[in-house]
Amino acid sequence: MVAFRSIPHPAHSKHSAALRSVFRAVCAALALAACAVAPQAWAQSYTISAEQMQGAVAEKFPRRYALGGLMNLDVQAPRLRLLPQQNRLNADMDVTASGPLLQRRYAGAFDVDFALRYEPSDRTIRAHQLHVNALRLEGLQPQAAEMLDIYGPQLAQQTLSEVVLHQLRPQDLAVPDGLGMQPSSITVTDKGLVVRFEPKAAP
Repeated sequence: MVAFRSIPHPAHSKHSAALRSVFRAVCAALALAACAVAPQAWAQSYTISAEQMQGAVAEKFPRRYALGGLMNLDVQAPRLRLLPQQNRLNADMDVTASGPLLQRRYAGAFDVDFALRYEPSDRTIRAHQLHVNALRLEGLQPQAAEMLDIYGPQLAQQTLSEVVLHQLRPQDLAVPDGLGMQPSSITVTDKGLVVRFEPKAAP
């Protein structure tokens, strides 16, 4: 029996080569388009809910602070409230005071609002630009009340500046980091936070 070997027609080979070239060109174009679109798609892609932040801060409380060795303040976990119009958060905390300056324990409230910042060293979102709205303890003696007015801003700084509201995981930043993007501004919405990304500065 004679075996026959098929010989590709020259025209057919040229046609197949042309199709392969077109296919490679299309794939390359799609890849470039994906790279061009990806940074914009990631620019507003990371959100943090109010519930996530509330859970994170609750882990760090209650806390006790000593004021001049004369008064101790026990601060309970903040109740967070979103302030989209001011692009800030509000924290309302229950407080009890005791110590040598006082004859008994006093209960009250500590009300603070603050902006947010991103800390790249540990990928955390923290409070800054704190503003004390009120530090109230019902029935407090004038001398002790004056002391609270003096220490109020310092207490707010100690209470909230080191509290982590959220920490991004390495996998949360893997894609934007690969695209040369990094977290930048933080926007407060009526549902939580939106972290925007921007291109990294050239080395």
